[in-house]
Amino acid sequence: MNFERLEKNLIDNIKEAQLKLGFDNRPISLNYMTASLKNLLGTDATDAVLSEFSAYAAHKLGALSFNRIRNGICITIPAEGTAYVNNLTGYDFLAELIEKISSHASLDEVTAVFRKYSPNVVIEEINSEEFDNLAYFPDKSPDEYFYCLASEPCISGGCHAMYHRFIREDYEEIFSD
Repeated sequence: MNFERLEKNLIDNIKEAQLKLGFDNRPISLNYMTASLKNLLGTDATDAVLSEFSAYAAHKLGALSFNRIRNGICITIPAEGTAYVNNLTGYDFLAELIEKISSHASLDEVTAVFRKYSPNVVIEEINSEEFDNLAYFPDKSPDEYFYCLASEPCISGGCHAMYHRFIREDYEEIFSD
């Protein structure tokens, strides 16, 4: 089992939400599809595995709770866990990406943020009805995620880009031909 990977993913997702919405010292609930949890853990997310994970992550995230939902599990992180994440640093790339997206930037301006953080970034067109490009860092620095980027339709004189972030396995499962 890979508890470290799921813990890191939870922390990264909490930090992403805090960067977008701010920190309010409240619990946060995140929905995970069963397949994503299996990819992160390397095994099925049984009640026993989730209980072990909760004990593993408690020193950072507090007492997690789990609720089965359709095709997945809702993980609730208590306020003490979100406070722990709020104090973490090292999310400069993600913060700048979110700031750029929030400013209604173009797709070119967004991909420039990726290029700023690594000369090795891969940015390629993808064959998808939803997304225009895939961007990721093959050396996993500054992060390990796969970003699907799209240019939203122009409305009232303005266009902007958006993103969706995936772990590699989820991206490959969703977008494999």
